[in-house]
Amino acid sequence: MSAIGQKPTFKNNELDNMLPLIPSSYYDYIQENGLFEGFTVDEARPGYIILWAKDEIPGGNSDIEIETYAPGFVAFAGDGGGEVLAFDEQGAIYMLPLIGMAPEAAVLIADDFQSFASRFVR
Repeated sequence: MSAIGQKPTFKNNELDNMLPLIPSSYYDYIQENGLFEGFTVDEARPGYIILWAKDEIPGGNSDIEIETYAPGFVAFAGDGGGEVLAFDEQGAIYMLPLIGMAPEAAVLIADDFQSFASRFVR
């Protein structure tokens, strides 16, 4: 994974072919603020988050076989404790367990990335 706070430069790659698409608000946040690793302001889930760099998203999704076990989601972060955060096709954010991953195991965390990012403790 990339260094926290690093502002990566983005290149076209297989991420552009992944479905669902990563919302532009995710890329905008990373471009402005760099990657985030830390806690959320409230004690609600996820509590802790590690955002993935754009070039890490395709490999991370392939490694966890999300297209097989939770089609319709694309992971973009982890919680450091056995769950990933993923966007659905509408851009809402869900937590998915790495063990027992399935669409019906998804827990809604936020309706969009902007509202989710507003809870990051910086």
